[in-house]
Amino acid sequence: MRERAWTCRLTVVHPPELVTAIDLDGPALVLGRQAEGPGERALAHRTVSRRHLEILWDPVHGRHHARDLGSRNGTWLSGQPLAAIPRMLDDNAVLRLGDVVVVYERQQGALVDVAAVDLEAVPGDALAVVALRAALARAAVDPAPVLLIGESGAGKERIAAELHRLGGRGPFIALNCAALSPQLVESQLFGHQRGAFTGASQQHLGLFRAADGGSLFLDEIGELPLDLQPKLLRAIEQGELLPVGATRPLHVDVRVIAATNRELQAEVEAGRFRRDLYARLALWELAVPPLARRRVDILPWLHRLAAVWAAERKVPAPRLEFTALAAEQLVRHRWPENLRGLVRLLHELAGHAGQVGHGPLTPAQLPAWLGVHEPTPVREALAVAPPDDALRPRPSRDELLAVLVRHGWNINAAARHYNRDRKQINRWIAMYALVASEP
Repeated sequence: MRERAWTCRLTVVHPPELVTAIDLDGPALVLGRQAEGPGERALAHRTVSRRHLEILWDPVHGRHHARDLGSRNGTWLSGQPLAAIPRMLDDNAVLRLGDVVVVYERQQGALVDVAAVDLEAVPGDALAVVALRAALARAAVDPAPVLLIGESGAGKERIAAELHRLGGRGPFIALNCAALSPQLVESQLFGHQRGAFTGASQQHLGLFRAADGGSLFLDEIGELPLDLQPKLLRAIEQGELLPVGATRPLHVDVRVIAATNRELQAEVEAGRFRRDLYARLALWELAVPPLARRRVDILPWLHRLAAVWAAERKVPAPRLEFTALAAEQLVRHRWPENLRGLVRLLHELAGHAGQVGHGPLTPAQLPAWLGVHEPTPVREALAVAPPDDALRPRPSRDELLAVLVRHGWNINAAARHYNRDRKQINRWIAMYALVASEP
């Protein structure tokens, strides 16, 4: 039995009637149309063979591998046909068994979802989202600053608002630091006195004072001008700010939640962001996962956005039914715009709802910008695909050395371990310059 150093699971995401999560906590799991014994799980679908796919746990390297069991309709891993030779599974790998689409996930540690976090604010069943909700709940009860790291469009402002709600503080004020000119940011944050500069005909309190007793969300914190960063640091550490044109500091009680899509550590090393400010902001640092790490949630997100779209327009929700190939394409897409990309897709699908006919949407009916291509039929693909050797990643130097040591440097045993020819093992040994005397 595998130790729970990792939480690993498969989630069926298509077709809708089969959606379920399957924990991978044993040494092997066989998926097929019927469960015929221990270590087997049924996927009751006409395109799934009786014994279709096996998931194997490698205790030496702590990874899962998958292999097809001679299925009639084939298995596809990340768009490539899977054969009988095991292939390693990466986090958020997408498998298609006939017309059943499955996502594999792995997350370090045993994960427990927390009830305190509002599932409407931070929705999703992906393991990365479960881990985020747990971290969010821990950070929310502490008044220290929080730094949210994540790609643009990943939903950082929603996370910030939920942090504020759970913290039970006063007002929630948000500012996008990239949306203001450097000349206005200081006044916007700290306020100004009347007559402090040309055009300052009235006193302006600033967002820090507006958020007094509550939370201030500073989005795109990496865009904050370098000369303002010491003033922000003082406001966070001392609770003091000096409005533009003022001579005496004011005291405020504000919790700062900052967000960025930049690697702030790299910005610090490049001299574009103050090290002391970064250290202060990152007392709690939460990684907001991109959609590429939330593939389990992509189709549910589409339906959630469709309900909002329909409610705003007071019209019926658009039809969102997909063939297995279209569902696989949507789940496998990188989604560089994250949720904004899903909104764009929904808008286009809804706009053409009456023009695509009846029945599930096919890849040809999805927008061209998704890069949709009709895959080759399974039998043809298996005939022309490169050998599985070429598709499997080669082991790292340390991994190969560990296998050789474990098998007493027996090349035949290492070849059997990797399902490779012994000549390939010898080529790897030469490439890594390994010698039998190494530990």
